[in-house]
Amino acid sequence: MSSTPAERIILGIDPGTNILGYGIIKCVGQKMTLVTLGIVDMQKMDDPMLKLQTIFERIILLIEEYHPDEMAIEAPFFGKNVQSMLKLGRAQGVAIAASLSRQIPATEYAPTRIKQSITGRGAASKEQVAAMLQSMLSIKDMPAKMDATDGLAAAVCHFFNNKPSAQDKSYTGWKAFIAANPERKKS
Repeated sequence: MSSTPAERIILGIDPGTNILGYGIIKCVGQKMTLVTLGIVDMQKMDDPMLKLQTIFERIILLIEEYHPDEMAIEAPFFGKNVQSMLKLGRAQGVAIAASLSRQIPATEYAPTRIKQSITGRGAASKEQVAAMLQSMLSIKDMPAKMDATDGLAAAVCHFFNNKPSAQDKSYTGWKAFIAANPERKKS
């Protein structure tokens, strides 16, 4: 499936070493539709290295199946438990490495920025984010784990922050840019 600039597929990831959430949206111009969402459940695995391998392999499978153009990933939040943050950072790093190994650019978003872009409030609850996503994308059957909607939220945040615009223009050089944007010229 090839994409044009007006059409793109975004893979969103909520990293985790016990449960990793993902969501994929297709964007055509200013409209987005849900492709899929789900989780990678690693709760029964004891070996932390096997978990990282599983994350890498599952991201590769998602890329091969859905051919995303871009990946958006939630940044680890600064919590009280340093060990948890290290584990999240490893999960995030492996997911980014998988994406980059297939030449899929990755963008990181802070949890508050993701919530803000979906609900208008950076302090919104997971339930509020999930409810807004359900409404925006007409999701009939919500997943049991909110990690899936958290991954989807990263993809939707990326769409909102990188929307193609009718105002996007290309210029033949700096002279053309300055002529079209005189207010941007430094005195």
